[in-house]
Amino acid sequence: MSRAVERSNRLLLRARDAMDRAYAEPLDVPALARIAHVSESHFIRTFRATFGETPHRYLQRRRVERSMFLLRESDRSVTDICLEVGFTSLGTFSRTFRDIVGESPSGYRRRVDRTAVPGCFVMSWTRPSGPMELAPAVKSSFGEAPASAAD
Repeated sequence: MSRAVERSNRLLLRARDAMDRAYAEPLDVPALARIAHVSESHFIRTFRATFGETPHRYLQRRRVERSMFLLRESDRSVTDICLEVGFTSLGTFSRTFRDIVGESPSGYRRRVDRTAVPGCFVMSWTRPSGPMELAPAVKSSFGEAPASAAD
């Protein structure tokens, strides 16, 4: 990777980090392009080439991800959550949420099980304990060699 590409990627990461920090604030392409020290059109083009989506779509997805957490973990109204994550219109929020998640915000809230075990615990419980406890022909999901009978 050339120094120019590396510098460009670092500046794009700086702009993306700004979007992650301030997702609920009104952000516009000119401000983000200034953070990346490039023109607006070049920023949109290189952001999409680097991250696989436009800056606007990335920001929408971040807002929806945050709203999914709030819908699962709080009893606040969908409208309050919509406004908290940075959408100014409930209709736009609902349409964007449905496009990304595949269901409405209220439908998502009804479907999720709030008493579910956190994913980190499930991963811990289902993770192999180590190569010593695996059958000789079974490989660990972490790439270790199976334990030999001599171990």
